Amino acid sequence: MKINANINKVKTSATLEINEKSKFLEKKGKQIYKFGLGQSPFPVPKNIVTELKKNSHQKDYLNVSGLEDLRVAVSKYHSKKNKFNYLENNVMIGPGSKELIFQTQLVLNSDLLLPAPSWVSYEPQAKILNKKTIWIQTYKKNKWHLTGNDLEKICKKSKKNKLLILNSPNNPSGTSNEYLKQIAKIAKKYKVIIIADEIYAELDFSGSYKSITHYYPEGTIISSGLSKWCGAGGWRIGTMIFPQNLSYIKDAIRIVASETFTSVSAPIQFAAIKAYSKNHQNYLNKSRKILKFISEYIFSEFTSNSIECVQPDGGFYMLCSFSKIKKIKQYKFKNSQEMCKKILSETGFAMLPGSDFGFKKNKLISRIAFVDFDGSKALKEFSSVKKFNNNTVMKNIFPNIFNGVNSLLNWLKIKT
Repeated sequence: MKINANINKVKTSATLEINEKSKFLEKKGKQIYKFGLGQSPFPVPKNIVTELKKNSHQKDYLNVSGLEDLRVAVSKYHSKKNKFNYLENNVMIGPGSKELIFQTQLVLNSDLLLPAPSWVSYEPQAKILNKKTIWIQTYKKNKWHLTGNDLEKICKKSKKNKLLILNSPNNPSGTSNEYLKQIAKIAKKYKVIIIADEIYAELDFSGSYKSITHYYPEGTIISSGLSKWCGAGGWRIGTMIFPQNLSYIKDAIRIVASETFTSVSAPIQFAAIKAYSKNHQNYLNKSRKILKFISEYIFSEFTSNSIECVQPDGGFYMLCSFSKIKKIKQYKFKNSQEMCKKILSETGFAMLPGSDFGFKKNKLISRIAFVDFDGSKALKEFSSVKKFNNNTVMKNIFPNIFNGVNSLLNWLKIKT
């Protein structure tokens, strides 16, 4: 029996693959600096962990859409944050936002619109479903963000139904989109449905991320969860919230879910109520300050050594171009994948090639995730630092980040 042809178009997720490769090389004794997989380094807040322990006895199947009290908490959270009245009946709880995005693609008869660059899993999901993906070119001058003009050029070419996935703060760039009002205007004009992937919204360094739902609530589905801001990636719980006029999409997803994952783990759902109903601002403020500090350190170190970067606004990612580095030119790499493999083997610095995110293969761009540090230690020690010598702080609290950056920069300076 043959494998479905659509599956043969897809390879293992690039982020998971780099994580597995890094672990394999570590077992062989090689020092690896993990700038590949974007996994939150911070611990899950203690009160949420306590709630999970308290509910470990919960064993029953729950409502396919999710535990009612959790859906109420999620609807209140987003209604307050996004200044729009969301109903608990229009909330869907799933085993990670990734699965919910996949199921949304599954139930909609539409082409997929993706800004280049975008997160590595959106397009493979479309390939599995045999959907057409239309990449929309973005530009460094716009911090690699989609603009209203970019979107309209594509919408004018086709009358077919369109689903746009917009991730901000963005993976892979770490920047927050400044053109949301423009995009909303064009999306409304051409009746484009938007999935606003806001999984990093709480990690916007300013602490005041503004959603596209402020401009286009009736056409926007919010995707979020606990994996990034709450450090609970392995818990596998995601949320989607729909405006009333798109509730038919939620109803369709619910049907599919009833025949696939059934419902999310009961103890996890009970614990998640605490995440959405209690104030975690102290935890979030500390997390944001730490990530902002690291991003500024790496940006300064890289740009002063001719690595071109766009400074992040949130999350824990940065896009880096190595095209002006003399040593990189000497190797005559054909693509970013070759470059990343060489750097990993020579320096132990693991990062992902830009081609995994929709950049042309010959663009010598990579994405780094600055998460290779002890999050518990950082939360305890960073706020008590009084005199900021950046190198000292990096060495003491974030040694793997510090050593990884220096390993890469030292190698780039060595003549071939």
